Formats: sequence, C-alpha cells, structure tokens
Amino acid sequence: MKKLKIFAFAAAAVLFSGIVSSCVQDLDVTPIDDDTVLPEDVLDSQEAFRQLLAKCYQGLAVSASDGPESAPDINGVDGGYGQYLRALFNMQELTTDVVACCWNDGGLPDLHNITWNASNPFVLSMYYRIFFQISLCNEFIRRSNATDIAGYDLKNEYIAEARALRLLSYYHAIDMFGNVPFSTENNSVGSTGPEQIKRADLFDWIVTEAEDLLAGSDLAEPGQNEYGRCDKGFVMMILAKMYLNAEVWTGTAMYAECAEVCEDIIEAYPALHDKYSDLFCADNHLWTVNTTYGGDEIIFAVNQDSDLIRSYGATNFLIFGSIGGEMSAADYGISSGWSGLSLTGTFTSKFEPNDARALFYKGAYEQYIDQLRRESDGWSNGWKSVKFTNVNHDGTVEVTGFVDTDFPLFRTADAYLMYAECAARGAADQAKGQQYLDAVRSRAGVGSISLTLDNIIDERGRELYYEGMRRQDLIRFGLFTTDDYLWEFKGGVQQGQAVDDHFNLFPLTAGDVNANGNLDQNPGY
Repeated sequence: MKKLKIFAFAAAAVLFSGIVSSCVQDLDVTPIDDDTVLPEDVLDSQEAFRQLLAKCYQGLAVSASDGPESAPDINGVDGGYGQYLRALFNMQELTTDVVACCWNDGGLPDLHNITWNASNPFVLSMYYRIFFQISLCNEFIRRSNATDIAGYDLKNEYIAEARALRLLSYYHAIDMFGNVPFSTENNSVGSTGPEQIKRADLFDWIVTEAEDLLAGSDLAEPGQNEYGRCDKGFVMMILAKMYLNAEVWTGTAMYAECAEVCEDIIEAYPALHDKYSDLFCADNHLWTVNTTYGGDEIIFAVNQDSDLIRSYGATNFLIFGSIGGEMSAADYGISSGWSGLSLTGTFTSKFEPNDARALFYKGAYEQYIDQLRRESDGWSNGWKSVKFTNVNHDGTVEVTGFVDTDFPLFRTADAYLMYAECAARGAADQAKGQQYLDAVRSRAGVGSISLTLDNIIDERGRELYYEGMRRQDLIRFGLFTTDDYLWEFKGGVQQGQAVDDHFNLFPLTAGDVNANGNLDQNPGY
C-alpha cells in the first residue's frame, strides 16, 4: 500500500457539505436554520482550503466522501457505475471494439451495441459527474477569490490546480456531449440553469484557458508538484488533445499545433518506462513523474488506495470486473471477481504473439464474443484483460477487497503516438514521428511498422486500451459509426453493422434538457 502524502479525502466532505448540492441550483443561498454551519465559518485557514481542494481531486477518484458504502455525492447517480472514471470507461471503451460487458443492467448492453437514448442511466452518470466536478471546481475558485483570510499564501497555486481540474472535465464534456451547459466561477447559477455553449466556442475557451494556465498562472512546472496533483504537464496533455481532435470538434484541423505541444510534453517527460505492465500494477505510483516519487512516464494518475481511497469504480472496477470464472482472483491481488468484462476478438486479433501489451487471460474462453448475456456457466465469451492488476511490480501480492492501483490518466507514450499521428497526417516531421512510433513498439517487444494512419489507429489501440480514449480515437479516424470497421455487436448484431452518425455524440440527459430551457438536445435524440 502506498503512503498518501497530499490530502485526507474524507475530511474534505465536512467542508464541502452544503456548498455544492446540484449542477443547477443556486449556490449562494443562506440557510434559515441558525444551527447550520456556513462555508464562511469553516473556510478560515489555508488548511481548510487545502481540504476543499482535496474534494475537487476526490471527485475523480471516488463517488462519496465517506467511503463506497455511503451515500454518493450526487443524488440519483449510482455510487458504483456512476464513479467518474468508471463512467468514463463505460463511455470511451465499452462503446468500442475493445470490450463488452455481459451484465444485463438496464441500459448497459445498449452501450456496446451503440443503441443508447437520452434516458440511458450510464450516459446520465457520466454527464452529471462531469458537471458536478465542474461545479466543485467553480465553487472552490469562487470561494478562494472571495476570501482575504490571513495565511492563505498558496491561494494562486490552489486556484490554478482547480482550474486545471475543471479544464479536464470540460475536455471530457466537449468530446462526449458537444454543445453543453457552461459556467465558470464568474457566473451566478440561477434556477433556470446555465447557458449552453457551442462546441466551437467551448473549444476556444478551453484552449485559451489552457494557454493562460501554461503561461500566466502559478501552476507547478511539469513534474514539480506532489504525487497526485496537477502541474503544467497535465494541462499540456489536455491542450494536445484539443488540437488533435480540432477537426472533429470545430471543422478546422490543427495537427501542426498538436505536434508542437507534444514536442514540449516529450521534452518535459522524455522517458518511457522500461516495462509496460509496471504502469498498471498495484505500486504504479512509483512511475508517476512528481516530486514525491520522481517516476518516468505517468504524467498524472488518479490515486487509489485500498485503505483510504475506495470506490466500486476506477481501477477497482477494471480489475474486479475482468476477473471471474476459472480465473484465480487471488493471483491478481483481489478477494473475488465480478465476471463482467470481456475483450472482443476483433480487438485482441490486432496483437502480435510476442507483444508485451497483450495482457490477456485466455484459458478455455473463446476469443470472439458470440453473445453478450451471461450464461449459466458464468462467463464464456471473449478473452479477459489482465492489463490492470493489484499485484506489485516485483510480483508480490497482498490480497485486498479494494485495490491500490492508480489510474494513469496521461502518459508520455500517448504524446509519442499523438506526434506520430500528426506526422502521418503530414503536419509534423515524418522521421521524428517514425522514431516515436518505433520507441513505443520497441518497449512492447515488437518491430517497426510504417508510419501510416491505419497503423497508427491500431497502435493507439494496442498501447492505450482501457485508458479511456478509444471511442475518441475511432471517431477521429472515421471508424466509430461507419461500416468501414466492424466489431462484435456493433449496432446490436453479432457480426457488427454501421450505426447512425448521431451516435458520435452522447445525448444531454433528458431531465436536464427538460429542466433547463437554455439547452437544446443533440440531434438524433
């Protein structure tokens, strides 16, 4: 188990209770009850604001401040599948060629089938998690700006971190939902809800905010913040992603700009860790680049800890959900398996036999999925991913009911591949792009391949699967909805079929559209 050196997450709940209660409710109401403690009564020191900032980080890691069995932060959003990273996985991986889930929860099969609607509870969970997180960050920034308490010497640094975290959620919002409700610390959120911003305008705001954080804020330099906290490398990764997807999100390609940012990232974080599997094990915090551990590839990780940071989402879901049937849960450091997630044969067939990233349990299971529903014998379809485990990098195991494995949100290898893609698109140096592509493959133990777009999209799949970006990549390459690329049960049939292009965006939740007259639903829903 790692020793956390930054925040006591649970304590933050006391400070944040009553500050943020919904995404649309007025946040500045004074309660009638004289016994109610107001935020002003407790936000009286730098340590209090530090704990409040902890809640902004906590929103990525868990669903509730008091542990996985307590009431979730958002009423009506399940504390298990509604956890931020689990919801992100459901949206970005479960909807693609990578993985399917055999559980029959209402609305869950619709994700892999790409047949969801505006009432899908899993889409709703992602939507509200994003905007709850934005509300947390807005309120932290607003409260920090308004205070003049003595001793709050790190105000500018803390505000910059909250802005960076908010930037992450707006990046997820523009990717998945397009034209979305928009508010910052400068907006008074009233009963009618926030205004809707056009996707292209949100793109401009995110880019401007990112550039300001990189040039004009007190955010820590790359690798110079504590373990688990944001720095400028975190923001550079978001900015690179914005430019990488600009053609989809605005209609104007910006691959040259993406390549330029990627070069800055690689200059700041030049190394690839020597062993791929180490990046996804129980002590993977050792390879997070920061002043606490001084690692070599993980630019930012969302922390998990079997004692202190527990949820039924994040890496707990990725590990428990992939283990079951004939597999031994203890071999992977967990107390039991949930028997849910299976890789598609379309995806696993992309790997060469000696690829170190092909971290699959095959056993007696069929490679290709021939049905999505759980059978009486448990779980017979598809190979299982053991990319994420709760086993230390040296092979030692402590079997636990929750995992210690952090979720690597941003890695240097992704910057290598983003640059290689820009080069393949003619917007960056081809020789350097080939060099970066070869470096990623060399670490995996496989040889050089030519710098083509077909090779790049497959290589991104092999390197980055389960890390929350596959759907975005397939859309950028024009493969998500079309019949140019099919996988098991795409479109709801075993052999796969094309789906309507409106599925390139998820719907705004029906409840929010009905409650907020400022919002127009995405086309097709």
